[in-house]
Amino acid sequence: MAAAGGVRVLPASPNWYSSRCSDASSDGRLFGFAARHRVCLLEIGGAAPAFYGELIGHTERISGFAFCHCPGQSSLCASSSDDGSVKIWDTEALAPVVEHSRHQNAISALHWSPLVKDLIVSGDEKGVIVCYWYNRSDSQQFFPEPRTVFCLTCSPHHENLVAIGYKDGMVVIIDISRKREVLHRLRGHDDEVHCLAWCPVSGEERLSAWQDELPVVPSEEGEVPNGELTPDTTTKKGCYLASGSKDQTVRIWSCTRGRSVMTLKLPPTKRRGGAVDPTVKERIWLTVHWPPGHPTEIVSSCFGGELLLWDLTQSGKRKWTLLGSSEGQNHSRIVFNLSSVKHQDKELLFSISMDRDVKCWDLSTLDCIWTMPSLGGFVYSLAFSPVDTGCLAIGVGDSMIRVWNTLSMNNIYDVKTFWQSIKSKVTALSWHPTKEGCLAFGTDDGKVGIFDTLSGSAKNKPPQISSTYHKKTVYTLAWGPPTPPLSPGGEGEQPSVTLYSCAGEGIVFQHNPWKLNGEANDINKVIRDTNSIKHKLPARTEISWKPDGKLLALGNEDGSIEIFQAPNLKLLCTIQQHHKLINAIRWHHEHGSQPELSYLIASGSINATIYVHNLKSVIESTSESPLTIAEPFRTLAGHTAKITSLSWSPHHEGRLVSACYDGTAQVWDVMKEEPLSNYRGHQGRLLSVQWSPVDPDSVYTGADDFSVHKWHISKQEHTRPPQGKKSIELEKKRSMQPKVKAKKKKKPIGIGKSPGKQDPSDAVNGDESAREMLPEENGVSDHEEEKEAQEAELPDKVSTTVSKDTPSFAYDYSSLSLPKTFVAQKAIPVKKDPPKEKATPDASLKKRKPRSILPFSTFLDHRSKDEMHQDCLRLAACLKTKDHNEDVSPDLKDRIHLGLFTDRASLHKMIDVEGKHHLENGHPDLFQQLMLWKGDMKGVLQAAAERGELTDQLVAISPMVGYQAWVWTVEAFAKQLCFQEQYVKAASHLLSIHKVYEAIDLLRVNQFYREAIVIAKARLRPEDPILKDLYTSWAAVLEKDGHYAMAAKCYLGASSPYDAVKVLAKKGDVTSLKTAAELALISGEEELSATLSFRCAQDLLLSRNWVGAQEVLQQHKTLFGQRLVFCLNELLCKCLSERNPCNRKSPVPPCYHSWELNREASFLDMVVEVWQNVLGMDTTEQATCAWEQLHSVEHPPSTSNTHPKQVLFHISHDLSLAALSYRSATWHEAVKSILGAVTRSYDAGNFTLMQEICRIILPEGCDNLRHKLDSTHPQSMDACRSLEGFVAYGLLYDLWWNPPKNSLASQKALGPVLCPSEQTGLEKSYISGQSSSEETPDRSAVEMDETCCHTTVQRSEAESDSRTTSVDLVDRQSELNGCKVLLVEEIAALQNTQRDIAEVQQILAGMIRQHQQERNNLQENTTGSTQESNLEQSSDKPHSDSNQLNGKDEVKQPITLPELTKQLLKAKEKLAEFPDNLKIFPFPDVLECCLVFLHTGSQCPPKLLEQALDLLRKHGSAGAYRKGGRRFLT
Repeated sequence: MAAAGGVRVLPASPNWYSSRCSDASSDGRLFGFAARHRVCLLEIGGAAPAFYGELIGHTERISGFAFCHCPGQSSLCASSSDDGSVKIWDTEALAPVVEHSRHQNAISALHWSPLVKDLIVSGDEKGVIVCYWYNRSDSQQFFPEPRTVFCLTCSPHHENLVAIGYKDGMVVIIDISRKREVLHRLRGHDDEVHCLAWCPVSGEERLSAWQDELPVVPSEEGEVPNGELTPDTTTKKGCYLASGSKDQTVRIWSCTRGRSVMTLKLPPTKRRGGAVDPTVKERIWLTVHWPPGHPTEIVSSCFGGELLLWDLTQSGKRKWTLLGSSEGQNHSRIVFNLSSVKHQDKELLFSISMDRDVKCWDLSTLDCIWTMPSLGGFVYSLAFSPVDTGCLAIGVGDSMIRVWNTLSMNNIYDVKTFWQSIKSKVTALSWHPTKEGCLAFGTDDGKVGIFDTLSGSAKNKPPQISSTYHKKTVYTLAWGPPTPPLSPGGEGEQPSVTLYSCAGEGIVFQHNPWKLNGEANDINKVIRDTNSIKHKLPARTEISWKPDGKLLALGNEDGSIEIFQAPNLKLLCTIQQHHKLINAIRWHHEHGSQPELSYLIASGSINATIYVHNLKSVIESTSESPLTIAEPFRTLAGHTAKITSLSWSPHHEGRLVSACYDGTAQVWDVMKEEPLSNYRGHQGRLLSVQWSPVDPDSVYTGADDFSVHKWHISKQEHTRPPQGKKSIELEKKRSMQPKVKAKKKKKPIGIGKSPGKQDPSDAVNGDESAREMLPEENGVSDHEEEKEAQEAELPDKVSTTVSKDTPSFAYDYSSLSLPKTFVAQKAIPVKKDPPKEKATPDASLKKRKPRSILPFSTFLDHRSKDEMHQDCLRLAACLKTKDHNEDVSPDLKDRIHLGLFTDRASLHKMIDVEGKHHLENGHPDLFQQLMLWKGDMKGVLQAAAERGELTDQLVAISPMVGYQAWVWTVEAFAKQLCFQEQYVKAASHLLSIHKVYEAIDLLRVNQFYREAIVIAKARLRPEDPILKDLYTSWAAVLEKDGHYAMAAKCYLGASSPYDAVKVLAKKGDVTSLKTAAELALISGEEELSATLSFRCAQDLLLSRNWVGAQEVLQQHKTLFGQRLVFCLNELLCKCLSERNPCNRKSPVPPCYHSWELNREASFLDMVVEVWQNVLGMDTTEQATCAWEQLHSVEHPPSTSNTHPKQVLFHISHDLSLAALSYRSATWHEAVKSILGAVTRSYDAGNFTLMQEICRIILPEGCDNLRHKLDSTHPQSMDACRSLEGFVAYGLLYDLWWNPPKNSLASQKALGPVLCPSEQTGLEKSYISGQSSSEETPDRSAVEMDETCCHTTVQRSEAESDSRTTSVDLVDRQSELNGCKVLLVEEIAALQNTQRDIAEVQQILAGMIRQHQQERNNLQENTTGSTQESNLEQSSDKPHSDSNQLNGKDEVKQPITLPELTKQLLKAKEKLAEFPDNLKIFPFPDVLECCLVFLHTGSQCPPKLLEQALDLLRKHGSAGAYRKGGRRFLT
């Protein structure tokens, strides 16, 4: 019905807490929003919105709604619902086109792709994204993140991009063309993402300007500084995305870079008179909208309902403008959705809010153009003011009253809202007959009050509330003349009219409007006194005063209507017409041309028929006693459900309109009993109706579809109500009708309802929750009627209640506590299965009768009359014989139930038979109860224990049998519980019989250690060994599972701190070691604590935290030496990093001490100074002690696999010893320690480090040191020679790598130079092959030639200048002269011998390996053929091995074992001939140095070249050296 016949509507409220449930069509014609399970469409073309129609089809709350914005499809839209379906609609036909239910979970977000005309994307609460192409009915699922989707939006520029916002703050961008592709995970928000909006313009060119201007880019994102972004990467493609989150920020993200580029924090705006209860804590909802015409502006919601327009180009704090300049333009509660559309030349923005208003804004002026109010609950009551014409009061279930000025010219929706102090559904309204703006209201929780709707500060002025509350829902309010004790003639001034209220408990109160805080009177008291009534008065359900104030009509629950005469309420007559509860009574108006019509009274009840009575004759009769009327004046039949409201036309005579539960309103010509016009525009049951006081052709109706309609009588196509049920339900209901024709018209409130397939109860937008039934429609909860009504409604599937929304959004605060038990029982959370749902309320309404304990005898006592008579005769006969012979038990034969009336023995027989029946039918509990009555408990306990059927109740009763039986029962029950794996309960029962050890053991065996320890600690002596045992057992289990801290607590509890320390240290991370060390210290384990502290300090060293390491070490005196080492290590690292600054940023910045350093002194002097000043090493004793501590520690030799930081630490250890020796002037120790540090770096393969250490420790070379040594001490002289060798070795390579500029040409002639990085690589590979200088080089500078043939490295001049400045040749020659200490012939011979030994050992090892392999192969293989092939394979191997060893160019014959042994012996004898002093200290490879000398060519003095060539000829027989020296020797 697209706005059939100019219907004006106050629609249902938009749904709350949805990211997109409203949208405007692209042609600017329609705006749609989801209201509960329907979509309401408004035409937005004119100055004010007009109701266009509704999309009806979903059965649960709609969670998403969007129009199609593709050209030519502006009439299509899509919606998603909690019923799991997504529907596509045609707004022209108001009908669904297609639907799908691909989601398994509640859908939380939906969007129609702006680029692909048939693509709808939706996401659900479990994180599944469904893309649905409806033209080809194809769909695809994505699962980018297992999180709750809150919002999603398709890109307007790239058809495959979809942005998704999640509940936990994550934003993800996916590409739907690639199944598993997540393009970006945007992290920044730390709470729900409420809305996402793409920039309407693609590309990211604009950003550079923003970034430069705006200081808003948050530093915590860790972004790249602006300078590093090259312009072309930013502008290539991509688009900005805005997101709004509950964390109160709007972020703008760059899609190309996948990070946030701007963060806007919501400003604390000043709330401007919002109509919100301050006690209600409001959620924030931050929605954002990027209007198509404004790429640099974003609209967002704010805290209280204000809307902000952000200017993204403006820097500084004030980047936003508030929409709505004048008072009252803004929303008063949070805003959920924004959407915009271009209409004619204006850009319009639409907003929906928690304050239930839909607003339209002009984006150019930022003013609100119109506001459309909406309703969040059933419309219970409508009332036109008799004074202020056209002023319609509307009582709604959302706890608010709306006052609608229907005659307003400039704003057709001029509505004021009143909510103060109401807090419950507004169920009744009545205007004062003469005083303007005085409106009485009644609520669902029994409150009666009066509002002044005219007051200037109306928004804030609370109503007056009567101090007398009804116990149940207020049904009706009426103003009428005062009756005793307030009637005229009382003392003092009296009001001319008082307020009467009638409510669900059946009582009518009279309130004095001048003294609402005084007590109200129950008018039944006056009625009793005046009419001398003694019997119980009926419950009142409706009240109506004749307009002249002379007669009062009361409608009753039993269907009768009583007419009383004012002021003393004398009963004139009773109308006995309806036989069901009266819902509505209305007197005809007084101002017609036929005065006799004013005596007409129309009434409607739960019966569908309306009766009109003429009371003229009754009023004029003089009879003293009250009359009874049983014949109606007119009968208006046609409705098919209960009548809820009636209204006479003030413009006609004898015209009546009725509102009914059949979903229609009917206009009648009463005198002719003719139906004139039927309105079917509502989608629910009608609850209220009023005839327009100004337009004879207009009627206003309110219904449980949350809306008020104003419609025209003359424009309706139907004249009478639908037969049976309203349209859609017609067929379904018809099958049910015959059963309940007579009584069917009462509907139990809240279970199914006819029209509009929905249950009103959808707690969508806080609108009323599942309890939103009509408050007992003036009705009493008559069980019979409820039952019938349920039967009648069973097939009515559509009424599935959806109370499951309520918990998460319980907005309708009123519905949380309902006074009526009847209504509350109906509010049952319901699943989606309709038939079951019906059964549930039924079951809860009828209490289940408990099962009889004596069913057999009860059954026998309910047989036929003849059998009962026979029972009497048999019983009399038995009792007679009993009298004569007392010892004989009467023979009852098969009538054992008569044992109830005879002796005990017969009763026992009866009990036994009943018990047997219970056991056979599977009710052992009833059998046990019977045995308890009989007194035979022992047997019951034994039987139950054998069958494993003991219960808590039986155990509780067992003490009546005796102490032993009780103990036995508890033990048996404990066993039974263990079988059921209820160990803790079993232990508790064992405790009840004081079996503490057994209880503890039971828990321990089943690994309930915590509970066992609690019991043991609480019940046993502290020294009991079982406690320690429990702790250690639990600790063992915890340790095994890796819960070390918990295990440590257990060991501490068991008084073994040593174990606690050990287990804590097991994890091995810094914090665990630190804690373990402190724990050991507390426990007195000094040594262990020191060990752990040292381990911890070493770990801290790896993360370069020297400050932390020193803190850990300083607790122990025994670690003083290590503190010195750590201090030196820190200074060394500092020194190294200063000499070689690294460009690469370290992930963990070093943590240095801020010591004052003497940079002038040498390194070791500087170290000693820090030791003295900072670590307090003042005395020689301290230094000696530290030296001894460190000397006792031996570190393994370094290899190329040792961690560089470990190598550096060991070097620091050696240098600390050297520094201590320096201080005490023990120079021979110092030289050994320095040599140790240098060789350690050489062995580790770190040549550069070796050079650096030589430079730092010996900046002037070794001469100074040599002078201080005792020349008579041969060992120290040998050490010094070795040290000089290494220093020269470093220098030699330096000179070779950094030739003077002018020698580059000659260098090229010689061959290319290896650049340092390559050389270092060679060095490393070389050194990795030997632990000192004793092994053969695998690939060293000796193979330089080969390398040079393949690589030609052009080095820039700047590079060649990196270490040494250009020095003239003379200088270099003298420096090279200084390196001649490397050319020692006896050391060359020694190294050659060592190489031979190593080579033989290697061949031997290879043979042993091969032999083992052959043996393994023989064992493994069973068939001969495989053995042979394996042998062949293995026999090939030695050749290849030896080939590798002896150089590729020579093929040697396999060598035999005896020959090898002979070679080895010969080499070892040769080695023994060398003096020992040569072997003690390592020395650089002499032959390698010869090759380097030769490579320096013309720079090298000829004498040295001769010496080098000579050494190569003598000792360079090994393959590698022969090859390396080939070109020099030929």
